[in-house]
Amino acid sequence: MDQNTIDEGKTMGIIAYIFGLGTLIAWFMNKDKNNAFAAYHIRQGVKLFILTFVIYIVVNILIRTTHIWSLSYLQYIPLIFIVLGVMNANNGKTEPLPVIGTIGDK
Repeated sequence: MDQNTIDEGKTMGIIAYIFGLGTLIAWFMNKDKNNAFAAYHIRQGVKLFILTFVIYIVVNILIRTTHIWSLSYLQYIPLIFIVLGVMNANNGKTEPLPVIGTIGDK
């Protein structure tokens, strides 16, 4: 991937990590441009969006069954991934997010 592609896709890559709406906005922005760098980060953003819902559901079920309220801190995991993803997009890197980054890749 050349530097020009990375520079053009940085903004869309950063926007892709803003939950749901940001991912959709980045997808529509990249629809006509077909920027490979932005597309990579949009895919990572979709995976992160799905992970957020899974964690939310699992943590709520665990809290309701075990009554261990400190488990609610697990819901901050996606926030850590958002920061990592934004840092990667801003620095022009295409590194996968930990744990979920390679799911669904060929």
